[in-house]
Formats: sequence, C-alpha cells, structure tokens
Amino acid sequence: MDNDVNTWLYDMLNAIDEIDSFFLNQPKIFKNYQADIRTKRAVERNVEIIGEAMNRILKKDSLILISNSRKLVDVRNRIIHGYDSVSDDVIWGLVIKHIPQLKIEIIALIK
Repeated sequence: MDNDVNTWLYDMLNAIDEIDSFFLNQPKIFKNYQADIRTKRAVERNVEIIGEAMNRILKKDSLILISNSRKLVDVRNRIIHGYDSVSDDVIWGLVIKHIPQLKIEIIALIK
C-alpha cells in the first residue's frame, strides 16, 4: 500500500481511538454527550481529522474500499464550513454506528 495512504489510515485510526477514549469512564449516552461541550468539540475535531484523511485517500486512490467514505468527507466539510449547522444527531450517529465499522475496515486495510 502507498506510504501516504498508510499514514492517513493511521491518522484515522488514531482519531478513532481518541474518540473512543472520551467514553472509557462513562457510558455512551446521547444526552450526556449533548451536555458536554468539551467532548462534543473534541469528537468533532477528530471527525474532521478522519474526514480530511479520507479525502486525501480518495484523491490518491479512489478505488479504496471504505464504507461511507464520501459521507465521512461530507461530514468533515459540514463541520468546517457549516459549523453553525452541525447536528449532534449526525455526529452521534457516526460515533455509535459508523466509527466502530470504520475502525474494523481500517485495521484490515493496514494489515
């Protein structure tokens, strides 16, 4: 695999691990997430990193198989350019539904 792509995959994996670390000592409860502005901003920042890395990967290798790859980039763009319209529901959906699957796919690609 291309060194740049591999680096970006590791960046994504590190961002996912950081998101997971925010919930080590607490259950993943949406209301708690909504009430914790620091965690929300930290999660959003890591989603930005994931989306930017995915964007770079797609530009370098558009055939790479990662579920919802374009949607990850779209969410990143929305956070950065439409920060006032970022939905907690959308970010939470990523954390609960998509990030665990993304982690599995990235680990498989790195191996």
